[in-house]
Amino acid sequence: MTFGDEDDVGYATAEGRDWPSVRQFNVFLANRMGALLDLVKRFELTDVKIVSVTIIETSDCAIIRLVTNHYERAFEVLSSAKFAFTESDLLVVKLPDNDQPLLTITKALLSGEIDIHYAYPLLIGVGPMGSTALAIHVDDFESAVSTLQGQGFTLFNEADLDD
Repeated sequence: MTFGDEDDVGYATAEGRDWPSVRQFNVFLANRMGALLDLVKRFELTDVKIVSVTIIETSDCAIIRLVTNHYERAFEVLSSAKFAFTESDLLVVKLPDNDQPLLTITKALLSGEIDIHYAYPLLIGVGPMGSTALAIHVDDFESAVSTLQGQGFTLFNEADLDD
C-alpha cells in the first residue's frame, strides 16, 4: 500500500479566511527608555512604512500594535531583529463622508451584534483616492464584513496600503 498516489483530494477548512483584512503585528517590548525608538528605527532604515500604530503600556512591558504597508517585509524586519511578536487580523474601514463617521460605523456594527475590541486610525490615506480609514479588531470578522459591506461601507485589504 502506498500513500499519496490516490486521486487528487481537495482540501478546505471550515474556518478559511475569505474576507478583506489587514495583518497587524503585536510587538512586545520591555518598558524602558528608547525601546520604541529602536523598533521604529528598524522600519525607517527600510522601504517598509508604519501606517498605523497604537501603544498599550504597562509597568513592565508594552504592546505595540502596528500595521505596515508591506506585511511580508515587515515580518522579515521583526524576525531578523528578534522582536517578540504575534499577528492578528484587522478590518480597515473607509470613514464615511458624513458629519459623524464613527457613529455611522459603530451603529452599523451594533446592528450586526458585533463587538469592537479596539480601533485606531491609519496615519496615511488608503487606496487609490487616499481615503481616511479606521483599523478595527472585532469579535466576529465574517459577520462584520457581511454587515459593513451590506450597508455600503468600503473595506480595504493589504494591497490598498501599498498604493
